[in-house]
Amino acid sequence: MKTSLLLLFTIVLFFTAAGFAQLSIPYQDYTLDNGLRVILHEDHTLPSVSVNTWYHVGSGSEKPGRTGFAHLFEHLMFEGSGNVPEGKFDEWLEAAGGNNNGSTNGDRTNYWEDAPSNALELAIFLEADRMGHLLETMSPSKVDGQRDVVKNERRQSYENRPYGMSEILLQENLFPPRHPYHWPTIGSMEDLSAASYDDVVAFFRTYYAPNNASVVIAGDIDPVQTMELVKKWFGPIPAGEPVPPIEAPPAFLASEKRLTMEDKVQLPRLYMCWLTPPAYMPGDAEMDILGGVLTSGKNSRLYKRLVYDMQIAQDVGAYQSSEALGSTFSIIVTAKSGHTLGEIEKVVQEEIDRLKRTPPDSRELARIVNGYESGVLSRLQRIGGFGGKADLLNAYYTKTGNPDYLNEDFSRYTAISPNDITAATRTFLKDDGRVILSVVPEGRRELASPPEGGSK
Repeated sequence: MKTSLLLLFTIVLFFTAAGFAQLSIPYQDYTLDNGLRVILHEDHTLPSVSVNTWYHVGSGSEKPGRTGFAHLFEHLMFEGSGNVPEGKFDEWLEAAGGNNNGSTNGDRTNYWEDAPSNALELAIFLEADRMGHLLETMSPSKVDGQRDVVKNERRQSYENRPYGMSEILLQENLFPPRHPYHWPTIGSMEDLSAASYDDVVAFFRTYYAPNNASVVIAGDIDPVQTMELVKKWFGPIPAGEPVPPIEAPPAFLASEKRLTMEDKVQLPRLYMCWLTPPAYMPGDAEMDILGGVLTSGKNSRLYKRLVYDMQIAQDVGAYQSSEALGSTFSIIVTAKSGHTLGEIEKVVQEEIDRLKRTPPDSRELARIVNGYESGVLSRLQRIGGFGGKADLLNAYYTKTGNPDYLNEDFSRYTAISPNDITAATRTFLKDDGRVILSVVPEGRRELASPPEGGSK
């Protein structure tokens, strides 16, 4: 680790006696009278700033029959607001040398503006105006226009994309019908078509209020002056009604589900998925590390066997998708031409069973933890964008209530022992509690993994 490199960034870093890095992102936080949480982080390395806003609403806040609203607003928020004519949000920000984007998932919607530090007030104004004045210019025709854009995005990203519908099919089979993760973030075509203008307006009024949001402003800032700008533009926005907590029914799999889907693809692909602990809960970090042991790097267990040694797979990945109401662990393998998913599953199962019996060695574990540490340090070198320090502070605040949860988060990984990986594999990767999906070329169902499992 080159600690001299980190001196370029406003990060507190020191080492414990055990040698592990201790990380902290200094911040100041405030709460406006309208409930908006404001978090400030100074970093004068470059003359740039990031305004990062998280609304605590995602597709998990929706209801059956009314899905896709959070993602729809990710589009509508760029269509103009009370004091920003349509098309001017991007135009004004780009003219100042800035850029912006947003994203939606099951738990939140985030938006960010990265700009030179002399454009800080512009970025704050643009974000505040759509929070407080979006409905002044939103119209049925704008909603219909963005509704069509989202429908086309669904076609491109899911319905007409190779393997695209697998994610939706897996969600539907992992989570019960009324669970907030049962439906995709993009929503269903039927729900998008059925949503009335009044439905969309009511959703905005419920969730897009300052008391249901947090704003991180990071970079080349003066905290006192920045808070004056925040109060000027965000302060007059009235608070909304308190947002009720999400009620999620229990999600569990009492048996194995085996599914086969034909698709317009050239190669068969195997998906093996389990329900796992929510983000930051015991077992979540262990499953992250398990994914690395299985598929991170050419010496990882599944890559080495399937892709390098046996040469029966085109690619392989394993990962923990951590979410607030429940996570999933997935192993995804694309077979090479001439090989079946039964062959693939047999090898995957052998490696899972081996980990259930014998822990990985300490060097194998250290390689994955060191890779995680490298990824964290890489993120800390950026102020804005997805995954930069501003986004990280907002993520930690939203998920844990503590913006500077970085060291606690990192410690979850450095504390893991090889026996912990074996215990997590036994606990969560149950043979009788998973969904196995075979996606095969049209008319080639014989390539699917058989009902009784991988070939013997």
